[in-house]
Amino acid sequence: MKLAVPKERRAHETRVAASPDTVKKLVAMGFEVAVEKGAGEGSAMVDEAYEKAGAQIVKDMKTACADADVVLKVAAPIADSKRNEIGMMKEGAILVSQLSARTDKELLDKLAGQKVTAFAMEMVPRITRAQSMDVLSSQANLAGYKAVIDSAEQFTRAFPMMMTAAGTVAPAKVMVFGAGVAGLQAIATAKRLGAVVSATDVRPATKEQVESLGGNFVAVENEEFEQAQTAGGYAKEMSDEYKKQQAALIAETIKKQDIAICTAQIPGRQAPVLITEEMVQSMKPGSVIVDLAVESGGNCPLSEVGKVVEKHGVKIVGYANVPGRVAADASQLYAKNLLTFLELLVDKENKKLSVPHDDDIIKGCLVTEGGEIVHPDLKA
Repeated sequence: MKLAVPKERRAHETRVAASPDTVKKLVAMGFEVAVEKGAGEGSAMVDEAYEKAGAQIVKDMKTACADADVVLKVAAPIADSKRNEIGMMKEGAILVSQLSARTDKELLDKLAGQKVTAFAMEMVPRITRAQSMDVLSSQANLAGYKAVIDSAEQFTRAFPMMMTAAGTVAPAKVMVFGAGVAGLQAIATAKRLGAVVSATDVRPATKEQVESLGGNFVAVENEEFEQAQTAGGYAKEMSDEYKKQQAALIAETIKKQDIAICTAQIPGRQAPVLITEEMVQSMKPGSVIVDLAVESGGNCPLSEVGKVVEKHGVKIVGYANVPGRVAADASQLYAKNLLTFLELLVDKENKKLSVPHDDDIIKGCLVTEGGEIVHPDLKA
């Protein structure tokens, strides 16, 4: 079994799909591992460490993938007129990567055209058995932490209350939009830094989680709110009337905040607008908004991908690929997610690849195979 770990080439991508620690375990599983030269540089993982773990360092992606049975990536392969990473994979190869499969039909067509067996890691079902393979959670956790650190960098005041001989410094007031994995970590991080934290989410189950972290929960708690969560744990689309009531409550609350951390996203959909331009205008001068949803449309319409902009006296942070801003830890966690997933595909006795099509995890994230798009939710 041959496995390739190419260097990521998409803009802002600093992570790598395997660490020296996971390479060691992949070799023990029976893989011959080829790592493209410099693949781990953005994550402080040097070629020598991969070699020591048992990998072969190769000069380029084409060499790494030419005869690879499995290709591990962080971001979806590029397949444009200048670079065709999909074309570097052999027919029938297995690709394990984040693919944005619900929104990039063209990519799926190209993967099917190359007869790649592709697994979209963002579609791993959120069941107990798959928790250790959940790349969305592992990366969102770090994104929530980094969002608070980024807000502190842009904020011109301190986070904690300070009692000094020269006077008292009031604590920063932080509001977190969305209490999923990223949001809960943002709450915990802001609390550790000494801020007064509040949070909002349309899912009723999050209220207890927010309060357990010391945050104040802000939401219109009516009958619709009680039913606002899917069986898979995601937020449902709310009615226009609820959105109107919630927006009024948030508009009144955000005036008093110093920092807003936006984390609300709906898989496969454009991110909901939670902070309008009018709300931005109402915020205090020097306030900061960090929009983690900027790459899927943004929770604030004024945020710009990859930029920090100032609008109406408020700094709006729209960094792309926030987990990649904590690349070393993000890569370690992502690599472990992929290692655990690969255990499903390897016959340990014979050390051969075998796709268990009846496995619920496989059913949830297998998107192309045998020249076709096979996931029922993605077929045309």
